[in-house]
Amino acid sequence: MILMEIICKPIAFVRNSRAEVVDDNWGEIISQIELSGDMPSEAFDNISGFSHLEVIYYFHKVQAWDIIFSGRPRGNTNYPVMGILAQRKKERPNKIGLCTVELIEHKDRIIFVKKLDAIDGTPVLDIKPVFKEFRPAGSIRQPGWATDLMKNYW
Repeated sequence: MILMEIICKPIAFVRNSRAEVVDDNWGEIISQIELSGDMPSEAFDNISGFSHLEVIYYFHKVQAWDIIFSGRPRGNTNYPVMGILAQRKKERPNKIGLCTVELIEHKDRIIFVKKLDAIDGTPVLDIKPVFKEFRPAGSIRQPGWATDLMKNYW
């Protein structure tokens, strides 16, 4: 096995009204994603041609001792024990989050988005536009516990 260190520098930061990590009710939160000082504003040029973006971010409040490799989603005993790669918990080995968001507006160094489940101050590692051609072609399958878990998320 080859060990490799990967260093990522935030390209932007999230600003919103959610200061604490809460699992549900993200649907009405509007977030601003503001470019870091060393990122040129032209990085957002023509981004408003897209309706949706994929935001890759870092769970900066998760501590090394919080990381898990399996467990019940949200600790709920009604759900099965799942490997961390079979769920979307924040306590992941590399503490990376991914969310598809709706782009509402672009103003200079800031984009306004909806349906981003990241708290205020979250470092953003990358942003990619959603191309229809990269979305799943067929129907999406998921277990019943995932549907139940998400009923109040948005």
